[in-house]
Amino acid sequence: MIAVSDNLPAGARQPTESGDCIDENDARQAANWVAETLERLSRSSFRSSFTLSPHDAEYARRKGRELIDRHAHEMLAQRVGAAQPAKDGRQTPWRGHPVFTAQHATACCCRGCIEKWHHIPRGRELSAQEINQLAGLIMAWIDRDLAAHPAVTGERDGWAAPPENPKDAGTEQGGATLQPRRRSDAAGHLARSRRHPDNHHADGASGFIQGELL
Repeated sequence: MIAVSDNLPAGARQPTESGDCIDENDARQAANWVAETLERLSRSSFRSSFTLSPHDAEYARRKGRELIDRHAHEMLAQRVGAAQPAKDGRQTPWRGHPVFTAQHATACCCRGCIEKWHHIPRGRELSAQEINQLAGLIMAWIDRDLAAHPAVTGERDGWAAPPENPKDAGTEQGGATLQPRRRSDAAGHLARSRRHPDNHHADGASGFIQGELL
């Protein structure tokens, strides 16, 4: 069961979970780190094979960006935030929530992947700043995936897709679920997620297969 809150507080959430405001330089550095990390991840065929399922993309659009951002912070804290997370290496489902898929795509799925890709050592709790940093990466990946597979033309930054025509305005998401387009490979077939390597999360695994960082 996913233990996240679906009710937003009355006021807007502060820029960081700790309530501390970040200055312009910190915000710029964080944005640069996210952009550089997404670029590194894009060079991994395993990490770049992920995309949101139609169900998870529809869920993100229906709930909105602010709530999914809150879920990202909560899931990171609950599933990978501890010094010794339960079932580490197997604690993050493949899908069922947009944050789960994004965690695998951004190497935030377990402490082993976080250590290999983001150089945050295992064996200690993640700080609030580190959770904010990883949540920002996850949200940037979801932003990009939804933009690459829009449910409707001109989709807005908040993700909530407007109905295609006025007659649908009285139903959630225009009645029938609007499905995002899926990525296609060169042959025109739907791109399929690669199978997670069996030894990927194993203790002592290098994180490399045929010279590629997973």
